[in-house]
Amino acid sequence: MPSALRFCRNCGFRLGTSFGDSGQELSGGAYTGSAPLAAKKRRRFSGMTWIFVGLIVFFVGAAAFTAIINPIRHNRMNIVSIKAMATKSYVGVDGWDTTDKGVTFGSVDAPGGPADKAGLVGGDVITKFDGQDIHDEDQINDLMIRTPIGKTVDVEYLRDGEKKMTKLTTISQDDFRRLQKDFDRRTEGKGQFGYDDGESERVQVPGKNIYGVKINSLLRSRPADIAGIKEGDIVIEFDGVPIRTTDEFLMRVRRALPYSTVKVVVVRDGQQMEIPVKMGKQ
Repeated sequence: MPSALRFCRNCGFRLGTSFGDSGQELSGGAYTGSAPLAAKKRRRFSGMTWIFVGLIVFFVGAAAFTAIINPIRHNRMNIVSIKAMATKSYVGVDGWDTTDKGVTFGSVDAPGGPADKAGLVGGDVITKFDGQDIHDEDQINDLMIRTPIGKTVDVEYLRDGEKKMTKLTTISQDDFRRLQKDFDRRTEGKGQFGYDDGESERVQVPGKNIYGVKINSLLRSRPADIAGIKEGDIVIEFDGVPIRTTDEFLMRVRRALPYSTVKVVVVRDGQQMEIPVKMGKQ
């Protein structure tokens, strides 16, 4: 049948016209038009779409780069830090604090350390180290890194407002740790005084230019109480060592040999007195 006389049974339009102007007849009489095919043509990306895709790729790449580089940088910093610690000099104190005249510390550490041998005690203010004036804790920490291990240096310090001098020989981190372990494992054990160290406080002794540790709470029937120490007493000396901070007092108590007798100098109601105390054991 001529194509001009062929009509669609469903819609009534002549095949090849109207909606099917450029349609094609497939085998079996089925029809398909070019309009649906055109609708299915692939859309092209616009310029903004490509920019958006580029940004995504950039940020993903940057994140991946950071994830790779950061661990490498962190490991490198750790290696540098470990090397610095290995070559750093130690003097055997519990840390540094900046004051208006230099740096101070709370207490000497384990027995036999450089500061201990040099006669330093907690509360001393270091004003000069190895010929250099000391201004803050960052400076003294930097000096510890730059000072060769085993070097003997001159140290100027203030105690009770008076200028003093001593010599100190630095040690390595390994030696410092060994001293700490030896003290912690001491077969004799650690001394017991019988006070609440958390309630003690550093105070200035009335009428004097010195500081001491005020005992605010005693444990009953313990060495200090038995010896006659009273709450409110200000300890200024323990076993011949000046006591100027709570940390130093606690360290000296622990260092005392159990069951040994130590002389404790206190100020009570403005009067200075010496009291022998037989230490207990922790």
